[in-house]
Amino acid sequence: MSKRALCIGINNYPGTHMDLSGCVNDANDWAAELTARGFSVSKLIDSQATKAAMVSGIQALIGGAVSGDVVVLTYSGHGTYVPDTNGDEVDGLDEGLCPYDLQTNGAALLDDEINELFSARKAGVRLVLISDSCHSGTVTRAAAPDPDAEDAPRPRFMPMGNWLPADQLPRGISGQPLTSVPVTAGGSPFAAALSRKTGDLLLAGCKEGPNNFSYDARIAGRPCGAFTYYALKALKALPANATYADWYAKINPVFLPSASYPQSPQIVGTADARKRKIFS
Repeated sequence: MSKRALCIGINNYPGTHMDLSGCVNDANDWAAELTARGFSVSKLIDSQATKAAMVSGIQALIGGAVSGDVVVLTYSGHGTYVPDTNGDEVDGLDEGLCPYDLQTNGAALLDDEINELFSARKAGVRLVLISDSCHSGTVTRAAAPDPDAEDAPRPRFMPMGNWLPADQLPRGISGQPLTSVPVTAGGSPFAAALSRKTGDLLLAGCKEGPNNFSYDARIAGRPCGAFTYYALKALKALPANATYADWYAKINPVFLPSASYPQSPQIVGTADARKRKIFS
């Protein structure tokens, strides 16, 4: 069994006015932890994480794995949504991850594309996804600053009006472009790509559905994702034989949600997958 990982962290989103602070630290922190646990780790940081590079990196991660291998993909950055063009979304929106060149290239990495990338894997490959981004929402619904937080937490969500050209935005009754629209579903772009047959597992920083956020935080004077910080803190406190279910229970509700970071992490996978030893 080989262990390989790809850690993606993006703070800088040119042209969007929506830069973050903690995502690069997240990627480096996950990479350090996974390396210590015997993984061969690659990273895509800021300008390295173009959409093309993210696609190539995921292809290399998935394509190089064979039955029995464990592959881990971590993503810290903005999430977004766009109008659905093929009619497969209940709420008419496709969820996606935001690459570094989101605005300059005009394209997110959408859930349909992620599903296609993951479907190319060989049978028996175990995939673990760790997502510290928002699935859907509007930044106007972000939590107010909390006295326990070192600064106001910022949601890791990119409104489509900040990057999509006007001619690709949906239109309102007045005929004017809409920079945001109501969300009724809003799932992680990773969720639909999970294979329950092979025991895939997703750990995500927040619930699915509208107005659920993963927050860009500053803890102990250092920028980070609130979920990543507490997930790693919980992991280091667990015994060597701990399961994913043990890990999740140590994060939620022990650390999150909190007064400073009102987000509820989720775990997605079969009962058998949740009982598996972490990163095995």
